[in-house]
Amino acid sequence: MSLKNLNTVNPSAPKRVAIVISNPAISGQTGWPIGFWWSELTHPWYAFSEKGYHVTIFSQDGGACVADSFSDPRDASGYSSTDLISMGFIATPALAALIENTAPIASLDVDDYDAIVVAGGQAPMYTIERSPTLQQKFVEFHERGKIAAALCHGVAILRYARLRSGALLATGKTVTGFANVEEDFADDAVWSAGYLARGTHIQPWRIEDEMKRIGANYVQAGLWRGFAIRDGNLITGQQNFSGAETAELVIAALGE
Repeated sequence: MSLKNLNTVNPSAPKRVAIVISNPAISGQTGWPIGFWWSELTHPWYAFSEKGYHVTIFSQDGGACVADSFSDPRDASGYSSTDLISMGFIATPALAALIENTAPIASLDVDDYDAIVVAGGQAPMYTIERSPTLQQKFVEFHERGKIAAALCHGVAILRYARLRSGALLATGKTVTGFANVEEDFADDAVWSAGYLARGTHIQPWRIEDEMKRIGANYVQAGLWRGFAIRDGNLITGQQNFSGAETAELVIAALGE
């Protein structure tokens, strides 16, 4: 049976996608307030909306969420100043308001959706571990033949997501996620800017190293290159510049 058939909720209705962003957290490494990354929400949102999909934003606990400051096009750092898609989302009151009232992941009914996308940012490296409900929902999408996707540090979910058999979902799968070369670049940037003492890493662990440790076939396209890969109905995107590529693979997998 094709994935297109498996992923059809109702052929006469729009496809439905759940995007999961992180609730706010505090980094155990840096002490910074951290959250989700704007482009990893807004770029998939834009791609899905262009296809007429219905998109709902969830978070682990529900309620208001906060983005990592460097991901905000208005931030004084200028890091994301060219991200016009995120700026458009933020400047649209009806869309910006969605971040203030996300649905709790426990309320997600897998029957109602064709795909789940777990967005990244700095907070998922901490909050996903504390959300067995999100882990279970992600696995349920995958085991039911629906599309389970994760992006950037949202790929952290694959460190914890276990099939009903007890095996890790990602073992033996080809995946991508935030690369070591990108972690090195980010660490060096904050050291050079004086944000952190040299030798203090931004992240508590690394996606690339952990995916290899658990037996996944980790691949990447190079420093800051947009890249996503599909292995069956598991889709992963490399980093914050890969939102569109991740969404395109989800759309292709859904057959539209």
